[in-house]
This record gives sequence, C-alpha cells and structure tokens, in this order.
Amino acid sequence: MRLTDYQAKAITQLAHEIAGERAQVRVFGSRLDDDARGGDLDLMLELSEQAANPALLAARFSARVTRLIQGRKVDVLLATPNLKRLPIHDMAFKEGKVL
Repeated sequence: MRLTDYQAKAITQLAHEIAGERAQVRVFGSRLDDDARGGDLDLMLELSEQAANPALLAARFSARVTRLIQGRKVDVLLATPNLKRLPIHDMAFKEGKVL
C-alpha cells in the first residue's frame, strides 16, 4: 500500500474526528499496488449508523485528507445504512484494506 504509517494513522484519526470513533477507513484502488506510481487516493469511509448529511461528510473528510497528503486528489466513498450499496462498494469491501 502506498501510504506511510503516519499517513494511515492520521487518516484514521481524521475519520474518527469527523465521523465518530466507530468509523472505519478502507483504502482501495491503485494505491494498493506498490509497483504503481501516481494516482489518486480512493478511500471508503464506513459508518455503522446513518449519516445525516452524507455529501457534506464526504466532502469534509476528502478536504482534510487532501491537505494531509499535500494536495493529492482524494476520492471518498461512503458506506452507511441509509445509502444505496453500489457495485463500487462491493469492490471496495472485497479488495480494500482497512487502515
């Protein structure tokens, strides 16, 4: 996985600050390939409870992580009980790695 230990811990801490202590973050996509270069950071933020304003939550998390990793593009996918589960969620659950 192409994230440092510091970045992984900091991203998890941000998730807890923004979405609560039970939130989990899963990295998926090209960042899991140690031989690849560049690319954005694909994260799935998993919540066990419903999100009151999912778009705002994802935007805040994405902005904070973007600043943390010096401006690299971050895509955030939310997995909550009140959002429809799409094929991209299935792929992230299957192939992603929990931080």
